[in-house]
Amino acid sequence: MRLVKPYAVILITISLGFAQVKLAQESKGSKTASRRSLEQDMDKTVSPCMSFYPYACGKWVKDNPIPPDQSRWGQFNELTERNREILHGILEKAAKAGAQRSALEQKYGDFYGDCMDEKTVEAKAATPLKPELDRIAAIKSREDLIAKIAHLQGKGVGALFSFGPSPNLHDARQMIANVDQGGLSLPDRDYYIKDDPKTKETREKFVEHVQKIFALLGDPPEAGAAKAQTVLAIETDLAKASMDRTLRRDPKNRDHKMKVAELAALAPNFAFSRFFESAGAPRFEELNVVNPDFFKQINRMLQAVALEDWKTYLRWHLARVAAPLLSSAFVNENFDFYGRYLTGQKEIQARWKRCVSFTDRLLGEAVGQAYVAETFGPEGKERAQKMVVALEKALEKDIRTLTWMTPATKEKAAGKLHAITNKIGYPDKWRDYSALKIQAGDWFGNFLGSLQAEFNRQMGKIGKPADKKEWSMTPPTVNAYYSPPNNDINFPAGILQPPFFDKNADDALNFGGIGVVIGHELTHGFDDQGSKFDAEGNLNNWWTDEDRQEFEKRTACLADEYSQFVAVTDPSGGDVKLNGRLTLGENTADNGGARIALMALLDTIGDAKDKKIGGFTPEQRFFLAFGQIWCQNATEEIRRQLQKVDPHSPGQFRVIGVVQNMPEFQNAFGCKKGDAMVSEQPCRVW
Repeated sequence: MRLVKPYAVILITISLGFAQVKLAQESKGSKTASRRSLEQDMDKTVSPCMSFYPYACGKWVKDNPIPPDQSRWGQFNELTERNREILHGILEKAAKAGAQRSALEQKYGDFYGDCMDEKTVEAKAATPLKPELDRIAAIKSREDLIAKIAHLQGKGVGALFSFGPSPNLHDARQMIANVDQGGLSLPDRDYYIKDDPKTKETREKFVEHVQKIFALLGDPPEAGAAKAQTVLAIETDLAKASMDRTLRRDPKNRDHKMKVAELAALAPNFAFSRFFESAGAPRFEELNVVNPDFFKQINRMLQAVALEDWKTYLRWHLARVAAPLLSSAFVNENFDFYGRYLTGQKEIQARWKRCVSFTDRLLGEAVGQAYVAETFGPEGKERAQKMVVALEKALEKDIRTLTWMTPATKEKAAGKLHAITNKIGYPDKWRDYSALKIQAGDWFGNFLGSLQAEFNRQMGKIGKPADKKEWSMTPPTVNAYYSPPNNDINFPAGILQPPFFDKNADDALNFGGIGVVIGHELTHGFDDQGSKFDAEGNLNNWWTDEDRQEFEKRTACLADEYSQFVAVTDPSGGDVKLNGRLTLGENTADNGGARIALMALLDTIGDAKDKKIGGFTPEQRFFLAFGQIWCQNATEEIRRQLQKVDPHSPGQFRVIGVVQNMPEFQNAFGCKKGDAMVSEQPCRVW
């Protein structure tokens, strides 16, 4: 099930694997930690003006190879591991506490405990799938097919397309129904339509994987091979009609509000009225159809593809979603393709880690309450809020002093900034789980039941006022995001810890860490996507034509700059470069965020800007802290995948791209014209 998600986040991935956490614990058993010293991760043999990333991260990169159950490893991952350990302790306690538990502890304790009951899961093998497989086998007509697609979407199976609530692009106060492209098993449409050797190999491996899953369901080899080709053929047709990720970045390309009757006329072969009824959606008259061409393709395919082939496609998608939850044969086959082959991860995570992740995913605001109590609390929220205020003041100062923007647009930009809501740490009102039933001893049923409960909750939003206090991330998440329709910035408690935020660290380290993150999210309100939404969260042009043209020229500079960075080096000459248009929003936010965070730091420390600590000035410490949050190692496989799908640049380019555009960095380290970290034509938007 694809839920409404934030438009922009600072880091999409949260690699859920294990390595020894290198944060220094304050005391044995403490739930808090302190930041490592800057010098521990640096390579001082490198000149900061020639190559700042290895200067800041060289020793860290050398000393921190990718753990076998990771595809990439960095400072975000280290903190994610620490947070997972805390959740692990909470869940183990809840799973064993018995009658002494609260209602919430019973739910997440039993959910986690049943996931950990590997012996029972192995004994059941594929039998938990039988009721749903029988329903698919019983499909006799296209009307049955449509009803079954709706039923499966409620169980978290993203068959054919996605359906759910979304803020009205032109009235963000209201939620409307939203249908969007979907139904693919590979990470992106390009995997189906490009013909380079690596992409062809991936399709071959995918077909082999699908065949093996069908074999685990009991299909003979020849039949399984034919069915795997059927799945590929259907998904290829869907991919051909899917909108390119770069085009999807422009909200105008996703804005197609229509009457339900207009959607029915667009795809008459797909009985949408039956689908909406079967999905349990409330009655509605209007919806947003993100990609109309995709639904025209569905209309053609409903006529052209045989019913038995559609049943094969649904069997596959059910098995694909269920595979990580079933016996080891399914789990290992799923990992071999999606983990080992696609990402380069050498080993699967330990079971407890996977179970912690499942629990956080589906009961995140239940177990998150216990996490917050142990790690964050009201005092952490207050400290973080003060930094946000400092960053907002810096961004307003930046807006007011821009030389390329006219006064009329500056007033609109400042008005939007003032309207941004700050959500720090955890929700003011926790999600209500009272209607969710968790039955001890039924792991698969509990998982599907939790997905269904969340789907039903989402259906209940359609046609209702938007809940602007709701969060799209759970409290332990090491991430943050800005939402254009809500015009808010969101910082879970999980990221408000070292190395990003340390109450015992000097201001330079905190502003170079979480300060840059806060600045990044604020700047997302004014990037190539966020800038098209007004202060109320509506898709609305508040720019003068002159200012918009200047903005586009400046963002084009960033897009061209980052498109020269090489994401994957190929000795045969087939180097893969970044897609500067895909990563434009994040690169804009990185550059703007670093600049306003430095402004906020200098405003905060006042006359102490020359005071050195460990031989470094506050500005130098700021840039080192910023560089070190992006220290990272990654497999070639994940780098290839992320180049296609990730709107974020790899860590080293997030650092280099920013500092080479900042005279403030060059002044801090005494860099001169001709040095590699001094751009001949620096790019600047904010």
